[in-house]
Amino acid sequence: MMTQAVSGDLGVLRGSMTGSVVGPEDPDFDTVRRVWNGDIDCRPAVIARCASTADVVAAIAYAREQGLEIAVRGGGHSMSGSSVVDDGLVVDLSSLDQVTVEPTAKRAKVGGGALLRDVDAATQAHGLAVPAGLVSHTGVAGLTLGGGMGWLTRMAGLAIDNLVSAEVVTADGQVLRTDEHEHPELFWAIRGGGGNFGVVTEFEFRLREVGPLVQFAMLFWGLAQGPAVLRLARDLIPGLSRNVNVVVAGLNAPPAPFVPEQHQFQPGYALLVTGFDSAEEHAEVVARMRAAVPPLFEFATPMPYVALQQMIDEANQAGFHYYDKGTYVEDLTDEVIDAVADHLPDKTSPLSVLLFYRLDQAYSDVGEQDTAFSGGRSPCYGVFIVAVCPAPEMLATERAWARKFWDALRPHSLGIGAYVNAMSEFEEDRVRAAYGPDKYDRLARTKAVYDPTNVFHRNANIRPA
Repeated sequence: MMTQAVSGDLGVLRGSMTGSVVGPEDPDFDTVRRVWNGDIDCRPAVIARCASTADVVAAIAYAREQGLEIAVRGGGHSMSGSSVVDDGLVVDLSSLDQVTVEPTAKRAKVGGGALLRDVDAATQAHGLAVPAGLVSHTGVAGLTLGGGMGWLTRMAGLAIDNLVSAEVVTADGQVLRTDEHEHPELFWAIRGGGGNFGVVTEFEFRLREVGPLVQFAMLFWGLAQGPAVLRLARDLIPGLSRNVNVVVAGLNAPPAPFVPEQHQFQPGYALLVTGFDSAEEHAEVVARMRAAVPPLFEFATPMPYVALQQMIDEANQAGFHYYDKGTYVEDLTDEVIDAVADHLPDKTSPLSVLLFYRLDQAYSDVGEQDTAFSGGRSPCYGVFIVAVCPAPEMLATERAWARKFWDALRPHSLGIGAYVNAMSEFEEDRVRAAYGPDKYDRLARTKAVYDPTNVFHRNANIRPA
């Protein structure tokens, strides 16, 4: 679809919506168009701030009549900038942030513009949670449609593994409810296939019992101890129960009160250990780590689950400049460890991080073909190399670091492409590789049914068959 400026009066769109319509002449335009990644600076022709599903239908119809490229914004957290567009129309779902919890049924209905913190606040009032990401100002929609991994992945799987149904507005304006029985092929596709098939205005999730208190510990080592820490993680993590999750991180120690002053801002490695069952089980895991490789410092405490979810919010705040490269590795092999030890010290921004998520247990209980998720379900590690820069002039150097690091890991990565939520660029060959030929072909056939002219293409795009 060709992008062009709006040829008609925005009054037509304003007259068909209950939500507000914002154009370049409006005083709040610069505020409303801004997204999380400060490196993205797009100027849409119009932003439709939808207050209902009917508004979404109206906005899509207007964009198609005007020949405008469409971007869909949930939380605006897209690393790649997919949630905004130059000279096109943004379907802004941020007002659709309601969360309704049915505690007895352990279900939650979540609006397409809700953030993780909205869901956490509503569900934790009942000691329940949706498995999701690690940063609470992330949008539920984008995270879920790509998969959704975080603290609860070992215990309860991905966000898509806990999705029960969804309401989807398709390119031709139909409003469909989809689940395993109604439009089952669409339901399969949106669980991992991203925003290719329509605008999801409501999700229904199965809830898990979590918290309200969880056990947390951070153990930190210097750069020289990195190989020993990674070997410890390799030996220890796969044998842990699904009630304990460990994120392996290469990062600079934060300037937090619990960090001794001499270690603040210093680069190194951390094991972030979260326990969702007994304090004794968590303490035993931490003791084994401490005994195997004594850390420079450690911090352990019970904390509310909502605090865990918000712990790294500030380090990932809106307005910083971001770039992400991701892959999967089967294990922390000696070759992977060597690549990490060689490249982690080369980062120049103290905010940039390397993260390994352990993907096993509940994650691996789901069949390879049960969802459209862009990754295998065999036990492995998801790898995230995230350049985070508080100033724009730092990003070019840090982006080069992330790419070089990723290139060094490629020979040791699994041949299952990449997690689409960790892509900053959507090259067609990489998108195809992410899903593999069988899944990609099935997604392309589904795309041909629900979006045959590829209206929704600002994403890890699936071309209609």
